[in-house]
Amino acid sequence: MNKSGVILLSGGLDSLVSICASLEICKIELALTFDYSQRAAKEEIQAASNIARHYNIEHRVIKLPFLSEITDNALTKNGANLDFEKMDKDSAKAVWVPNRNGLFLNIAACFADSKGYDYIIIGANKEEAGTFPDNDVDFLDSADSFFEFSTLMHPKILAPLKNLYKHEIINLALEKGSPLEYLKSCYNSSGEYEKKHCGKCESCKRLRDAILKSVNKDLLKLFF
Repeated sequence: MNKSGVILLSGGLDSLVSICASLEICKIELALTFDYSQRAAKEEIQAASNIARHYNIEHRVIKLPFLSEITDNALTKNGANLDFEKMDKDSAKAVWVPNRNGLFLNIAACFADSKGYDYIIIGANKEEAGTFPDNDVDFLDSADSFFEFSTLMHPKILAPLKNLYKHEIINLALEKGSPLEYLKSCYNSSGEYEKKHCGKCESCKRLRDAILKSVNKDLLKLFF
C-alpha cells in the first residue's frame, strides 16, 4: 500500500471507526489527539492511546491551552456538567469550540506536508453535520481546496463516515470488528478511564440512540 495518512483521533466512536474504514485506502502512520483542557481530556487521551496501540499507529498528543482560554462553555473544565434533553443547534452551541475542526485539520496538514502523507482522516459524519457545520461536506471540500495553496504535498481530506448516521457507524464498527471497548465518547469527566459513560451529555445521548437503532442493542451494557 503506497498511500499514507494522519488521523484526528479523539478516542470517540467516529475516529475509532474511521480507522477501520480507511485501512483499505491508506496506511495510517500517525494519530493526533488534541488536549485543549476539555473536561474529559484525560479519558480521551487514554482511549486514543489504547486505540492507536491496538492498530500499531504512532500517537501524539498536541496541547492547545489557548482554546480553553477563549472558550466559555460546558465542554471546557470551567463549565458545568452537560445534560441535554435533545441534540439540536442549541446543544451544539453549548459545546462549540471556536474553529476546532478547522484548527485540527490545519495542524494535521502541517504533519502531512512535512511527512509526505497523502490523507488527513477525520470522523465527520452525516448525523452531526446537521448540528455542527464543521462536519458538513461543504466544509470538508473547502478545507481540501485550502490545502492546495497552503501545502506543497496537497494532502486530501478523507472522511469515510461523511454519509453515515451514528447507528450506521455502530453497525460498520461491528462489521469491521472495531475494538469498541476502548472508545470514550463522553463529554463529562469521571476522572477515570474505566468508568462508564455519564449517559447525559450530548455525545452520550447520540451514542445511546445509535446503539438502540443498531443491530446490537446489548452494547448499551458496555458503556452505560
